[in-house]
Order: sequence, then structure tokens, then C-alpha cells
Amino acid sequence: MISNGTLELSADPAGIAQAADLLRQGQLVAFPTETVYGLGGDARNGEAVASIYAAKGRPSFNPLIAHVASVESARRFVEWSDQAEALAQAFWPGPLTLVLPLREGHGVSSLVTAGLDTLAVRVPAHPSARAILEMFDGPVAAPSANPSGQISPTTAAHVRAGLDGRIAAILDDGPCGVGLESTIVGLAGESALLRPGGVALDQIEAALGTALHLHQSGDTLTAPGQMLSHYAPDVAVRLNAQTTHGDEILLGFGPVECDLNLSADGNLTEAAANLFAALHKLNSTGRPIAVSPIPDHGLGAAINDRLRRAAAPRDS
Repeated sequence: MISNGTLELSADPAGIAQAADLLRQGQLVAFPTETVYGLGGDARNGEAVASIYAAKGRPSFNPLIAHVASVESARRFVEWSDQAEALAQAFWPGPLTLVLPLREGHGVSSLVTAGLDTLAVRVPAHPSARAILEMFDGPVAAPSANPSGQISPTTAAHVRAGLDGRIAAILDDGPCGVGLESTIVGLAGESALLRPGGVALDQIEAALGTALHLHQSGDTLTAPGQMLSHYAPDVAVRLNAQTTHGDEILLGFGPVECDLNLSADGNLTEAAANLFAALHKLNSTGRPIAVSPIPDHGLGAAINDRLRRAAAPRDS
């Protein structure tokens, strides 16, 4: 099926094969991961990667994550370490990205790394993503499949709303299960949490047996998702709201009276999975969004990170 030049692919063997073939041709394909829908392009093809930046309107100093099918594939592109092995064994395939030094002869476009000597790499768990990566047999650069700085997509409809006509195809395999982007851990030098996400900090520190340095807002951009204004609706967002003001619409958490609830039971996993879909829905009303307080532990830390960036001042 074609809409304004963007193919809609089914998550069946024919759709997977067509997605992999389009990637080989240097085209862009949006596909689901367990976190959010990604906008994929061949990470070794500079023109394809440039097309990702152009389609998203993304600043070229913001690096991309290379998605690969296996740990063995990741080792072809980055310098491996005992810490990387420990985290890969614990959390791959899954919502964890590792930033590691590039190997000599890696072949990855410098546009993926934004000129850095490190690469952000992940082995996703979603069956369709894994099938595409295995059939493509190479690294796929895949930021979230939405215009840069806007709300991340957790359904194919979200992707189409933002990128229809700008990319070759969207492979639709339903809503994403985790609903938050991957956690990013830097292992080039001092081990550091670069972005909270689908794996909680305490789980990572337990697997490593050591505490992580926490990335500060003024630090140099070394991984995706670190820009202050990010994941942003078109309307204003106000956090830690107990009540609404004026025309605001309330996004709740726990047993509160609200217009839409991330999790009436106060379940952070459910809230994370619902976050971006809820922001899309409330953004469509055109009314300012007030958000109830979210506990700042476990996945709550990642939810609050996304909400702070959604509420941050942005360029007019």
C-alpha cells in the first residue's frame, strides 16, 4: 500500500524482505523496536544517513544509534570490553545502548557518530527489528522515526503523521511494548549513564558491580537524546501539577482525577509504555498539558527525563 510515496509494509516475510531490500538500496524504512519506532538507514552509506538527518530535520552534531542483529555483529564495529560483555549478557537483546570506541576499519559513516571516535550500538529485542537486521546483515542507523525534537512514535500511525512522504516505507507491527527509548551507557573511558531509558539505572549498576557517573546537562553531546528540548509536543507542558490552570488538560499518574491517565494503578512500566502515545493524543487537542508528579525511581527516572525535555523552553 502506498500513501504519498511512503509504502506501508506488513510484518510478514514479504514485508521484512522488502524492508531489507530498501535499506540495501540506500532508502529509509521506519520499523518497530521494543522501545519506539526507528527510522532506519544503512549506517555504512553516508547518503542514506544524510537522508535520515534531512527527513527528521535533525542537527548533524547529534549522533545516531547503530542497530545490529547480534553481539558478534556489534564487536565488528566497536572495541569490546569486559563491562560491555557483562551488560550485553544481562540486557541484550533489549532496550540498552552501549557507547564504545570505534574499531579500526569499522566502515560506519562519520555522520552516524557525528564525527566522534565512539559508536552507540544496540541489539534490539523486537522480532520484526531483529528479522530486518538479520536479513539486511549490517548496521542500521535508526533514531526515533519522528521529526527531530517532537514526540517519539510508538505506533506506525505516529510515524506516518510526522514523516509521510519523506521516507520510503513504514513496517507496521503494532504498538511498541516498552514505549521509552533505550537506556544509553557510555563505556569509552569512565562508565557513565548518558540517557535513562528502558533499563533502570539500578539494574545496570547491579550488572556492572559499580556505580555509573551521571551525565550532566552541560556536558558535550556524546549520545542521542541529550539535547535539552526534545520529545516535545507543539503545546506547552507543565510538570508536577496537582491541578490544572486555565485551559490545561491533565495527564495523570496513579489514583487522580484527570483527562488521561498513564497508569491508574501507579505502575511505572505501564506508564512508560503509554507515555508517548498519551502525549500524541493530548497534543492533538491543542490545549496545554499539565502532568501529575511521577515517582523518580526505576523507570520513573526515564519518564521524568522525557517529560523535562518535553517541557523545556525551545527555539521559536
